[in-house]
Amino acid sequence: IEIYSLHVDCKVTSRFAHTVITSRIVNRANESREATFEVELPKTAFITNFSMTIDGEVFPGIIKEKAAAQNEYDTAVSQGQSAGLVKIKDRKLEQFHVSVSIAAASKVTFVLTYEELLKRQLGKYELLIKVRPKQLVKHFQIDVHIFEPQGIQFLETDSTFMTNELTEALTKVQNETKAHILFKPTVDQQKKNSEPDKTLLNGDFIVRYDVKREATAGDIEIVNGYFVHYFAPQEMPVFPKNVIFVIDRSGSMTGRKIEQTRDALLKILQDLRPEDHFSFITFNNKVVEWKSSLLPATEENVASAAALVQTLSARGGTDINGALLAAVGMLEKAEGLPERSVSMIILLTDGQPTSGERKVEVIQENVQKAINGKYALFCLGFGFDVSYIFLEKMALSNGGIARRIYENADAALQLQGFYQEVATPILMEIEMQYPENSVEGLTKNIFKLFFEGSEIIVSGKINNELDLLPVEIKAQSVSVYTSDLTLKEEANVKEKEQVFQNQRYIFGNFIERLWAYLTIHQLLEKAISAQEEDQKALETQALDLSLQYSFVTPLTSMVVTKPQQQEELANKPTEAG
Repeated sequence: IEIYSLHVDCKVTSRFAHTVITSRIVNRANESREATFEVELPKTAFITNFSMTIDGEVFPGIIKEKAAAQNEYDTAVSQGQSAGLVKIKDRKLEQFHVSVSIAAASKVTFVLTYEELLKRQLGKYELLIKVRPKQLVKHFQIDVHIFEPQGIQFLETDSTFMTNELTEALTKVQNETKAHILFKPTVDQQKKNSEPDKTLLNGDFIVRYDVKREATAGDIEIVNGYFVHYFAPQEMPVFPKNVIFVIDRSGSMTGRKIEQTRDALLKILQDLRPEDHFSFITFNNKVVEWKSSLLPATEENVASAAALVQTLSARGGTDINGALLAAVGMLEKAEGLPERSVSMIILLTDGQPTSGERKVEVIQENVQKAINGKYALFCLGFGFDVSYIFLEKMALSNGGIARRIYENADAALQLQGFYQEVATPILMEIEMQYPENSVEGLTKNIFKLFFEGSEIIVSGKINNELDLLPVEIKAQSVSVYTSDLTLKEEANVKEKEQVFQNQRYIFGNFIERLWAYLTIHQLLEKAISAQEEDQKALETQALDLSLQYSFVTPLTSMVVTKPQQQEELANKPTEAG
């Protein structure tokens, strides 16, 4: 079985990435063989299309409601075939895998399309393409076209498998608003010196970039009656933080996990700013407060905390409820904290609650009642024994986010990386306002916190008669002079529409698809922390959009029909399993 052509074609238009992977395979044997197509794609992406063409006959993937698809193919399920097409691979990727039997001398072409909105983190967007052909490929090519009307601030490529020879196969052309990256190694360039029949192409191919930001109230783009508004203020003073680290030291954290937690906390302590206040609570079946109140992050206090961290050891049960309520209590009675500051609790745990209150619903309720919208709760779940659904619901109900920490060599870096994302809050209570009577289908437009290096994205539909789209942003900053910020901007609809005319980069309705992608993600996120009856309504809305725009989301399945009418399902896995 020979892959004679593999082409990854990625078009990024204003952060929205549309990737098409085409693999052409021939069976050179004189009997039928299994041809496999395996792609690793970002978890945040939605698959939108898949097809196999075998000797000229096309077998398309069809997207249906998950339950309907499941029922129709229960026979296939009972033979254990259907689970297989998509599974979580690691913390950033999931894997799409399909194989089909093809006759001697036959050819098959696999085409997979997926879309994602690139998320700005720590000042840059990252496009990740996983390269793993597992054999030398005669025609191998990656094309990345980027069009950013705001202008490209910087652009870099990075890869885990580059050699000097392979670098020669990489070209980068860019002007003010566009870039084209081409990676096209010959078969000779792909060969490993030590094993000439093996390929060097195995790993990550990454494009990182950021855009220019001139307008203070962000940038608005409009195509075919849909708008997207990007807002990422820069160079603003950082709010002082009051942060309590709530660290699990139950028996299951023994060994590598507690070591990596210690390493990460020591680095995080160094990253605290002098104006921050902090404290530690460690817990197993007992909850231990390091100090009875929050301390300023002076050199002395940080050193004293580091000494405590060094001695962290793991044993006993897990009283998550007691630990979180102790943290809230400490923030409640704290004195001398800066008037304008951001208070947050960061929980790290690797297990289920086994001591104190054990019912997760009761813990969620207790914590939400205690926090009462005043503080943000971030939940980090270490490994796969945690109830991720529980942590995610608790974080999303309390203005934070949850993240799974994978038990790899780089777990300490994952913990630090997470902290860096939330370390620099520069705005609070952000409200993005648009004229009510002329905008509909608005995505989330109120945000509790904005962290430096990230980006707020709001999208919606504008009605046909609108010539000018006025925008007003209200927020609180730490600045003494302008603590209540109001920013205004007006977008000329016709002018904005012009920007994307005659761009061959564009797949027509990309802002409409971006709007649908963002809306689905937000509805699903909202459903996690919603009451049961609201949950159904949110999921129904998300399902309708998933089907209308043909996205494989956690609510839909793609049915892949093979020759001989054999059917398989591709489902979207979630972090919560």
